[in-house]
Amino acid sequence: MLSKNNFKKAAMIVAVAAAFAACKKDSAQPEETPTTTAKEFKYVRLLTSDETSNKLTLVDPSTAAVTAFDAKFPLANLYATSSGRYATVLYGAQNLVEVFDSGLASHVDHVDVLNNPKWANITATGIKPTHFKTKANESLIFNDGDGTLSRAVESDFNTAGAKFATVNAGLLPHHGAMAQFTNGTYAVTSTAVSGASPTRVLVIDKTGKTVYASTLEIGAIHGNASDGTNAVFGGFSSSAATAGGVLVVKSTGEQRLIPNPDGFGAFRLASIYYAESAKKFIGYVATKGAYLIDIATDKITPIYSGADAFQCKVDFAGKNLLILTLDGKLRVYDLTTGTLKKEGSVISATSSTDTYKPVLEATGKFAYIAMPALGEVHQINLSTFAVTAKHKVSAKPVRLAIFGFESDASHN
Repeated sequence: MLSKNNFKKAAMIVAVAAAFAACKKDSAQPEETPTTTAKEFKYVRLLTSDETSNKLTLVDPSTAAVTAFDAKFPLANLYATSSGRYATVLYGAQNLVEVFDSGLASHVDHVDVLNNPKWANITATGIKPTHFKTKANESLIFNDGDGTLSRAVESDFNTAGAKFATVNAGLLPHHGAMAQFTNGTYAVTSTAVSGASPTRVLVIDKTGKTVYASTLEIGAIHGNASDGTNAVFGGFSSSAATAGGVLVVKSTGEQRLIPNPDGFGAFRLASIYYAESAKKFIGYVATKGAYLIDIATDKITPIYSGADAFQCKVDFAGKNLLILTLDGKLRVYDLTTGTLKKEGSVISATSSTDTYKPVLEATGKFAYIAMPALGEVHQINLSTFAVTAKHKVSAKPVRLAIFGFESDASHN
């Protein structure tokens, strides 16, 4: 048993030791507070296809999970459906279309996981399926090989043995395009010579019947988008191909041409996009850059004018425009104002002669760039432009699509 004096000595020793420890702690460097790395939305998904292998790769960027699936053929073109749940997989050279099911479904305030990612049941077998459009629950494909359309609604996608329906408007085979109107009709390109570039646009119904004939002939139409009431097609002003413009076709059948800006030269805006949230049309061609198409004032004005932009994409929500140039620089534009928000180098320089260049897509938080030479998809924080992840996918990823939902809200 401790005596009273021994107890006091022991207490004094403990006090001195505690004071010394406190002084040592106070004089040390402050402990670093862990920082939370920005993460992608929980229900965003990426899909890639490969140049040489049949592998289709699904990436969950919020968890960095990567899953491979066996596709039918390599070099599949990938397109998200407007619902966000599915991605359409087009094998143009093999006359086949499949659909990939993320298993996710949005209920506005939350997202449900209905099933594991898998191939859906529906297929299409049009000849040379090339151009894809989606609106509400409908998917539409233009088949270049025979001038028909393939049409399906998502309620049929997981029905055993389901097939896309064929819409035959009596069009000649050509590299065509179509746009969906909210009233259920379609604006489709047509050509007078089989295999030649289209020069006219007509409006048809779901049976293929002509609702409104073409009223304006232009030259070599390529690329289009729709806001539901207006469809905008890129092309040349005439068959002479000395000047370009965009053909605006209304769901009521009216047609007009908006000329390219003065001094634009013998170029056409070969890709047309519609940014849903910003309610803006954008035209793009690699040789001239990206341009805002204002159908209210019939004006086309530059967003980025340069001959080095090899990727131009509207982000997933349709708010921003992202442009990637050959020097590896990424530019992000606010489409509401048309102003540059941020720019900086994100990848190494790309050769203009590369057959398959990096492919760009983006959400509101991150840009994603598929790198064919590296077999990776680079995830880039749009606030800092830092590469936050390099997802190893397949040997040569040359196609990239974003689908799913920009949401973290689950049912529970």
